[in-house]
Amino acid sequence: MDRYRNIIVLDTTLRDGEQVPGAKLNVRQKLEFAQQLKRLRVDIIEAGFPASSQGDFQAVQQITRSVGDTVGITALARAVKSDIDAVYESIREAAQPLIHIVLGASNVHVEKKFNRSQEAVLQMGVDAVRYAKTLLPQVQYSTEDASRADFEYLWKTIEAVVKAGATVINIPDTVGFAEPEEFGHLIRRIQERLKNLDERVILSVHCHNDLGLATANTLSAIKNGAEKIECTINGLGERAGNSSLEEAVMALKVREALYGCRTNIDTTELMRTSRLLTHLTGLDVQVNKAITGDNAFAHSSGIHQDGLLKDKQVYEIMSPEDVGAESMELILTARSGRHAVRHAVEKLGFDASDAAGFEQLFQRFLTLADAKKEVYDHDLYYLLSEQQEQRETSHSLYELVSFQVITNEICPTATAVLRINGQELKGSAIGDGPIDALYSAIKTLTGIEAKLTSYKINSISHGKEAIGRVNIQLEVGGTTYTGRAMDTDIIKASGQAFINGINAIILAGESQSDITNVM
Repeated sequence: MDRYRNIIVLDTTLRDGEQVPGAKLNVRQKLEFAQQLKRLRVDIIEAGFPASSQGDFQAVQQITRSVGDTVGITALARAVKSDIDAVYESIREAAQPLIHIVLGASNVHVEKKFNRSQEAVLQMGVDAVRYAKTLLPQVQYSTEDASRADFEYLWKTIEAVVKAGATVINIPDTVGFAEPEEFGHLIRRIQERLKNLDERVILSVHCHNDLGLATANTLSAIKNGAEKIECTINGLGERAGNSSLEEAVMALKVREALYGCRTNIDTTELMRTSRLLTHLTGLDVQVNKAITGDNAFAHSSGIHQDGLLKDKQVYEIMSPEDVGAESMELILTARSGRHAVRHAVEKLGFDASDAAGFEQLFQRFLTLADAKKEVYDHDLYYLLSEQQEQRETSHSLYELVSFQVITNEICPTATAVLRINGQELKGSAIGDGPIDALYSAIKTLTGIEAKLTSYKINSISHGKEAIGRVNIQLEVGGTTYTGRAMDTDIIKASGQAFINGINAIILAGESQSDITNVM
């Protein structure tokens, strides 16, 4: 018999993580990320909040159909019948569907948010669980803001919903208020009572990072009996974020003897999952971020380097390979042949069996290698991701064919040529600078007056010919759309990012009459 406890890992990046401003993903991106979570071997994916919009409902439903055969699927509902119905309809095709109900438990939530008595709110929870049980056998109940709740009321709520049929009790530290020792003590008290009430009920935790303690609180909860944890990749989430999946999982792995716990996570997929999320959302990971930051396995100190050369264990408690990072990057040049590039592609975890698709990639690689001289793993990764996006995108969108910018102190001017449905459009405009002029030309040609609300550029590779990544946000009618692009030419990347933002507006189904004259 295995002496280690198995900890269930629920990833809520597609629900709680997506609530971060600017992190909104379209359906295709959500499906791509869900497939990666499947490769990561998370136990449960919280796919969204289906009652919030028809788009979110459809995304949850498609994720269920895409990965729900092997991964548990859940979605969030308030303690309202219509919300529960939306969750059920969107996840019912999964092999292991779970309805997740959330309702406030602290005095501030009961009195200020609901303006009801404790008894009335408790009854709302009981009624919701009873109804959900008529739809599916597995129901999770989250006592929102549990870390600030009166314990006896919290327990009274838990006891009531378990008797009503809840199979998972989730204890959220919703505003990141708890401290590890305090949170661990709370979990131990609940677990002792819960197992006496019904030993089959699973105790779960969901921690936020407002005081930087989300992962510490999660680990403290595990030490004190929690059987399931809710996390996000890169710690993405509202405000300061959630407990970081990669940090919690690797802590359990590196200190396995201390915690006596294991997970089903394939840790070699952690870096790829982190990078994919960064690519899809445009939200960078800080360089000194534990596990997945660029400097997580970098050693610059001479003393450290000397120690590492003698024995890696002197300064490394885990190897880069453990999390899917390369200890030494593979460097390709224009002289590298197809075999070397194919090997690099497969090493990154991508499929290179499609001959036509690989040849297209190889030609793009040669173009990049001529411009950049040396191509690193992360350069190749972004080429692959960009090609995959282009392959899955509808052809009835705008394409930036060519452009020219003239910049000076008097009258910066740009000319752009766009293509849509086989037709080329050409136009010029002036602006406050070369990029503003290029954006004005694009807006004139598309007829879409989108307001630029955010512009960010950063390098994602090494050397003076580094690839620049541009992230922008456009606003139309109060709705924000994101566009991203990468190139060694930052003005070209800027123009392509704007085009991608325009295409995002089109894909969202905005009509021409709705999106003109908004600026």
